[in-house]
Amino acid sequence: MTFPTMSFDERYGAIDARDIRFDGQFVTAVHTTGIYCRPSCPARTPKRENVSFYPTSAAAHEAGFRACKRCLPEAAPGSPAWDLRGDTAARAMRLIADGVVEREGVGGLAARLGYSSRHLTRLLSTELGAGPLALARAHRAHNARMLLVGTDLAISDIAFSAGFASIRQCNDTIREVFGLTPSEVRARRRSSIASGAAGDALPPGTIDLILPHREPMDAVGIFTWMAARALPGVESVTASSFARHLRMPGGPAWFEVRQDAAARLRLRARVTHLGDLAPLVATARRIFDLDADPVAVDAALSSHPQLAPLVALTPGIRVPGAADPHEMLIRAMVGQQITVAAARTSLTALAEALGERVDDGHLFPTMLAIAEHGAEVLRGPAARIRAITGAAAALADARSPSPSETTASSNAMPSWLCRVSDRGRPITCACA
Repeated sequence: MTFPTMSFDERYGAIDARDIRFDGQFVTAVHTTGIYCRPSCPARTPKRENVSFYPTSAAAHEAGFRACKRCLPEAAPGSPAWDLRGDTAARAMRLIADGVVEREGVGGLAARLGYSSRHLTRLLSTELGAGPLALARAHRAHNARMLLVGTDLAISDIAFSAGFASIRQCNDTIREVFGLTPSEVRARRRSSIASGAAGDALPPGTIDLILPHREPMDAVGIFTWMAARALPGVESVTASSFARHLRMPGGPAWFEVRQDAAARLRLRARVTHLGDLAPLVATARRIFDLDADPVAVDAALSSHPQLAPLVALTPGIRVPGAADPHEMLIRAMVGQQITVAAARTSLTALAEALGERVDDGHLFPTMLAIAEHGAEVLRGPAARIRAITGAAAALADARSPSPSETTASSNAMPSWLCRVSDRGRPITCACA
């Protein structure tokens, strides 16, 4: 198993200091107890000779350890490595979080990454200590725990929302990973997490969850950025919330991320198919860059004298992500060489004319709809319109990648998406 960036001594120092900054970046397995913990676990620090470190909880599961009931390592934010890295392991982790294994199996995951199932299993086992099935299983266990402690959904609904094929499979996995039955996991939750804000009744079919993240976080800044670019009908933004409609594999969905009175981020969501709930949570986390390590980011930026005072003034700045890279590319192309306000007006007209109507709003148009009818709605130079509809036509091809196949937090796009030309002249994309 390879371990980039941190040595054993550095990891041991982190758990000895109970440093919360490293929660989610690795887990600590204690051989004398048979459990694994997050770095900030309040339990007594184990002896060095009794400790092993694993990059994922799945690797600890595969080695025979179970999750600590005290610190609940599955509740930590995810590792920022899966957002920053562009290698096969990181791409696989993003696709697993997007529910690809549940929908398409290991073969589908391997095909998206360009490997055989056997080679992908070997690669992930070497890099992360567990193969794709084990990683997907650990992700399902995490989702189930999140829903058990964060919602009042029936356990049968939670099983399918988390991606399990059956209630029995869910029960067995929860018992094996956490040493508790689903009912016992739910009984341990705190009432402040189990329900929404006091006196705030939820509409039928709506779930409400806390989204864990590392502090500090410039929530005001990210909501302000989104407010300037929100498309009426598709998205809505206030000083402390962002909501939008989006298309999921099982049908239309809606979610809202808001900051509550305790400065926590909460997610409200409605989905057409329960299996879309876990990928929707992953999408919301990606949009708000919630797996970032803001302390490390601020430290790196502060090393530049010109940036240091600005970072001190606004700590915890995040890089907004995208719900769908195809949509992001169209929005970037429409916004070239015009103001943000003008791009918003043009995109709003496009969404209203070609987007599918849902509830009290509409979805962003499909690439096929833009390819076929975008020229009837878009305004501006004919060459630019041809470039936009041409890009949409290419993206409508079934070979196009899914959102999780991009580097989410930086909004990076696969290079082939950027090779859109205006009569042979490249059009600069947002990823350039």
